[in-house]
Amino acid sequence: MRIPWPVSLVKYQSRVKRVRMKRINMRKNIKDIFGFIRQKISSGKKGTVPLKKEEDLHYRINTKNLELPQNPPEFTFGGFKKEKKKRKKISLSEFWEIANHNNNFVIMLIIMGLLTVSTFGAYIFEIQRNNDFKSLWDTLWWTIVTLTTVGYGDKVPITIGGRIVGILMMVLGVAIVGMVTGRIASFLVDKQIKARGGLIVLDRKKGHFVICGWKNELENILENILKVNPDLRPSDIVLVNDADPEEVDHIRSIPKFKTIKYIKGDYIDEKVLKRANIKSASTALVLADASRRFSVQEVDSRTVMSVITIDSMNKNIYTCAELIDEKFEKYLRLANCDEIILSREYSRILIANAASASGVSHIAAELLNPEKGKLFTHDFPDVFIGKTFYELKDYFEKEYGYILIGILENTGKIYYRKKEALAEAQKTPDISKLVENLQNVKKLIPNKPVLNPGNDYVVKRNSKAIVIRKFEESKIA
Repeated sequence: MRIPWPVSLVKYQSRVKRVRMKRINMRKNIKDIFGFIRQKISSGKKGTVPLKKEEDLHYRINTKNLELPQNPPEFTFGGFKKEKKKRKKISLSEFWEIANHNNNFVIMLIIMGLLTVSTFGAYIFEIQRNNDFKSLWDTLWWTIVTLTTVGYGDKVPITIGGRIVGILMMVLGVAIVGMVTGRIASFLVDKQIKARGGLIVLDRKKGHFVICGWKNELENILENILKVNPDLRPSDIVLVNDADPEEVDHIRSIPKFKTIKYIKGDYIDEKVLKRANIKSASTALVLADASRRFSVQEVDSRTVMSVITIDSMNKNIYTCAELIDEKFEKYLRLANCDEIILSREYSRILIANAASASGVSHIAAELLNPEKGKLFTHDFPDVFIGKTFYELKDYFEKEYGYILIGILENTGKIYYRKKEALAEAQKTPDISKLVENLQNVKKLIPNKPVLNPGNDYVVKRNSKAIVIRKFEESKIA
């Protein structure tokens, strides 16, 4: 059949174009070819002078920093010849080492392969000769029973080939079962050692309570935390500190604290906080660390650093911090700390009130006792936002029998409270009013208590009620 002349013309033009492209490529790469040939000649013959440094540098610049390999592939006008990749041979000992130490998939593959080979081997030898082996399922059952060294004895091979398969399975079964059980035991022991030493990583933990730092009375603190927060489970508490593991083991030896998680490390280190999965935690409590002999300034500085690190890693977490010296309080405010505990200052106030024979120390102890739970904060319906303090007081008196003594303003995460207040402050067109609103946002205090504000006080958004439970109810409870 004759090809039409238009088709022949198109084919001819395409061939001419390919030849032209080859010539252009040859002209462009002529320097590379001659440089390559010169290097081959200089490296192959004795007494020849290799390329000088200047020439070599000029050659590399002209060839777009082309780096020639030590053993370059053979060049032809059709291109470079591809070298065949040599397969790496693995010895039997190396194969067993990989299977035993590095790859669980290889172990499963070996077990499945042995099951398959043994099942079909017994099927070939025993079928139609042994009444116990009537189907492939019978041989699979016998293979699994023999391989796991159970040996019920309900099916027995009678042929020589079948018994040879059985002997091999018995020998290999002991080795495989030992390997599998050894790896399981090693995994469990390794997990237990890591958990005891605080080397675990909590990747899947969410909504947990992280306690950073160590105190000698940590056992009592944990007990009171669980009393005040009845919905909090011990398994949701994560301790992060650099204390002696034996001291942590003493706490975890108590039955109710057995499920508490422990991360060993310096809690100001971001890597340690990542192991505690601080990004998914709901609350963080930073204690004045007593695990080492730090000065007061060092302890408070570490507290501020840890709060800054936690805030940078998780903006949604509610942060509480304990300070010894109140001069560090302003730094925690800047770090968006939601609740600050001035332990030394509170002690001074109670001692001073006790010295005046006012009985305030007994009142504070009675109200704050977690076992009695008389003083606490309580949520209220949104319909009372914008209403008076008197209306809210009447609601708690009739609904729960509680006595409303004040309002806690700016509750929740202070980062979002400032963000909301800033958006609200920018709504006014008046410049002077805008400046005043921005100054008020800067002065915003988290969890600000307003005690006995008066009946005409207007309840604000993001507030909680401060209430006292009646004596008769607390006594009955």
